[in-house]
Amino acid sequence: MTTHLPAPDRTAREAMSEPLSLKDVDLADLEKFTDGITPWRMFHTLRHGDPVHWQPEESPNAGFWAVTRHEDIARVDRDAETFTSTMFVNLEEVDEDQIKKRASILELDGVRHRAMRSLLQRQFGQGVINSYADFLRGLTAKTLDTALAKGTFDFVADVSADFPINVLARLLDVPPEDNQQLIDWGNRIIGNTDPDYADVLLHSEESEKYRDLPFRSPASLEVFEYGRELARRRRGGNGTDLISKLVNETPRDGIPLSDQDFDDYFLLLVVAGNETTRHTITHSMLGLIQHPEQLARLQADPSLIPTAVEEFLRWASPVYHFRRTATRDVELVDKRVKEGDKVVMWYASGNRDEKVFDNPYDFDVTRTNNDHVTFGKGSPHLCLGNLLARTEIRIMFEELTPRRA
Repeated sequence: MTTHLPAPDRTAREAMSEPLSLKDVDLADLEKFTDGITPWRMFHTLRHGDPVHWQPEESPNAGFWAVTRHEDIARVDRDAETFTSTMFVNLEEVDEDQIKKRASILELDGVRHRAMRSLLQRQFGQGVINSYADFLRGLTAKTLDTALAKGTFDFVADVSADFPINVLARLLDVPPEDNQQLIDWGNRIIGNTDPDYADVLLHSEESEKYRDLPFRSPASLEVFEYGRELARRRRGGNGTDLISKLVNETPRDGIPLSDQDFDDYFLLLVVAGNETTRHTITHSMLGLIQHPEQLARLQADPSLIPTAVEEFLRWASPVYHFRRTATRDVELVDKRVKEGDKVVMWYASGNRDEKVFDNPYDFDVTRTNNDHVTFGKGSPHLCLGNLLARTEIRIMFEELTPRRA
């Protein structure tokens, strides 16, 4: 689950001293995630009072265990044998037929998961990412020059969204004029509970017609069609772009990608390639606006920016949660989790855990030993693009902080 929720400021930090009753906690109510304070109060209550909390959901869903402490999130994330991804990683409950039709690399474990990752692992490794440094810096400068020349501009549209989608276009080797379409597809697919974005709302009766599509979104069909045309053109070639790698190389387990495998892999690249970096840059800029003394520190000492990037990632927590499913009955803290139960790691809460972070509601660009869980924690599913995201964010703020509008 990604979010447009503002990161907490001083007001939210002060609100932690106002007790929130456990009965007022409802992580299944999206309305509670709109004011920038209530979610943090709910997480605080759960970490301190019920760190593995049973959260009921409306039918047809059956509810889930909410895991909110850093150490417990790490335990679940690392143990793929007990807490599997193969029953899907979002909150929607799916049947075996849907799993067969919709499973992406996110919904795989073990040998096949590692083999699928291996196809693009090198493309997201340090050496290749370093080779993009000049391109990224030039693109960043161009993005900022264009935005700042307007005087007044929409930071999200003109900077946060424009920059990472241009990077994705380069990796996919698609023309820049397709950028806005890629952004729109991501918004429509991920925003499946938001009437401002969704073609069909996730829990509506109409969504049953699209139950076999990722996120139950008809926009997925458009992404599939676009990706298939790219695959047709690149198949048999010697390109080094991500599409060429997917269609011309075989995973390490020797099993070629099926057409469905390609569709789902490509869709994941389109969504993940711009969504999370966009929100991290946005929340980070908001944090610097809300805390001008932190911006002043970066301007006075740009060498702090690599350290600040980790604080940006912790602060933004662009992916709020991932779900696993218990493969056996297991004790988790003081709760008996049954085989088949959904177990949801709330990364956003783990990133505010007082046992791990001193003054977790402070936005501190000098924070060291920043053991955040934004990309996962020791998981086989550690975000494949984490090095690229870190590099994009670092270069963005190296270029942005010295500038004046």
